[in-house]
Amino acid sequence: MKWSHWLALYLFWPAVLLVAWGELTPHPPGWTALVWDKALHFTAYFGLAGMATVALGARKRALWAILGLVLLGGALEILQGFTGRDPDIYDEVANTLGAIVGGCCGWLLVSLLQAERLLPGRDGPAAIN
Repeated sequence: MKWSHWLALYLFWPAVLLVAWGELTPHPPGWTALVWDKALHFTAYFGLAGMATVALGARKRALWAILGLVLLGGALEILQGFTGRDPDIYDEVANTLGAIVGGCCGWLLVSLLQAERLLPGRDGPAAIN
């Protein structure tokens, strides 16, 4: 588990690109029609915020990353209007809720792992190698 922050960091940027592509592509993949659109938005930003929080640790930097994800979601919704898709304020609400809940879950996970000394915390390196 001590490598979870590195894994989250390296998977974060490809996930951001995938989410941006999914929101901006004029013709999303057919399977997305099978899932409620707001659930896709919530899940995408939940995952991004969770990964950002695990990568950055339970610190103030994670709060800035979550705010950045909310702003990214808003910008992508605006840009959708230029790609032939319809921007939707409720998509941004789902993005925001997903980022907040994902960040909180990531914060809880990191705090629990640090308390169990499975991740390096503010007190130094992890006790388990």
